[in-house]
Amino acid sequence: MELAYTQEEEEFRARLRAWLAEVLPTLPPRPDPLDWPARRAYDMDWQRRLHDAGYAGLHWPKDAGGQGATPTQHLIFLEETEAAGAPYVGAGFVGLLHAGPTIAAEGTPQQCARWLPPILRGEEVWCQGFSEPDAGSDLAALRTRAVRDGDTYVVTGSKIWTSHAEVADWCELLVRTDPEAPRHRGISWLALPMDAPGVTVRPLRTLAGSREFAELFLDEVRVPVGNRVGAENDGWRVTMVTLSFERGTAFVGEVVACRRTLRLLARRAQQNGCWGDATVRRRLGRLNAEFSALWRLIQWNVSEAAHGLRQGGTGVPGVGGSVFKLRYSHARQELYETAAAVLGPASLELSQEWALERLSSLSYTIAAGTSQIQRNIVAERILGLPRGR
Repeated sequence: MELAYTQEEEEFRARLRAWLAEVLPTLPPRPDPLDWPARRAYDMDWQRRLHDAGYAGLHWPKDAGGQGATPTQHLIFLEETEAAGAPYVGAGFVGLLHAGPTIAAEGTPQQCARWLPPILRGEEVWCQGFSEPDAGSDLAALRTRAVRDGDTYVVTGSKIWTSHAEVADWCELLVRTDPEAPRHRGISWLALPMDAPGVTVRPLRTLAGSREFAELFLDEVRVPVGNRVGAENDGWRVTMVTLSFERGTAFVGEVVACRRTLRLLARRAQQNGCWGDATVRRRLGRLNAEFSALWRLIQWNVSEAAHGLRQGGTGVPGVGGSVFKLRYSHARQELYETAAAVLGPASLELSQEWALERLSSLSYTIAAGTSQIQRNIVAERILGLPRGR
């Protein structure tokens, strides 16, 4: 892994900084964080600005509409945008970091031409329809059925924790197309239009009061067979591509944000007298080491994916993403537990960003695969341990 920056990369950083300094003062005020329709408009406006400036899909392949930037340039982009306080992907999270890269890796040329440009231009929002009420963390236990009827699938079932469904145009949907096949087979990956007849969205209120998730009910919804990404009954493999992106690279920007939050928290501790407590200093120091190590792990994972791409592979992140996701989700919780110790009663005010982030951090050991699932992946696929019984 090469950690030094080349002259070309430093020039890229300088151009990006100059552009951010010019454009960020022109942005409208940020909307209420709990108002997702307003956030969609704000986030898509930012995505369009990125697109027009040549920064949309920076790390996507050029033949997928991206910029074909190096992994290091992508990391520089995330560092600089976070340091400048630029908006994150927000409502575009699923399309830009999950569905889009999956379609780019697994979709047909026609599918790429249909779905990728609107994602990059900030015109269409995607949601994720993976989890189901009765399946828990066992994704292979999904029951939503898709019955083939000529050139369409008739889909019936329900999903839960469907990210951004309330404001989405499309859903990356997992369905069972062969109920007689073994659990990990007989599954297909479909692109579901959210305005199709029979689609019902019921928003869920989170602990923090947000409605960024929803229940999704599908009552004989007709989805064209042409909306299937990958072969019929090969959806489990396609899903592993999606989850590799989600676990391997989708949280990169959030690690940068956590490092910035940690620096801010250290300054708060110095200002309010907590810095004199050796226990607080040790916790902050350990967290600094944790997030520095996680950043290096990101660099390693991204470098590995880039090396595989140069060798003729897909560029899909490997199982090292599970190592990262496992540790990151716990480190994020520890960060906001420490924030509560430093800020005291102020951290309990729901109007405060700290409190909202603390409540949000509780979900990270579940999102993108629970910590138990990640430990199994690490044990079986990295360490070569036998499967549990």
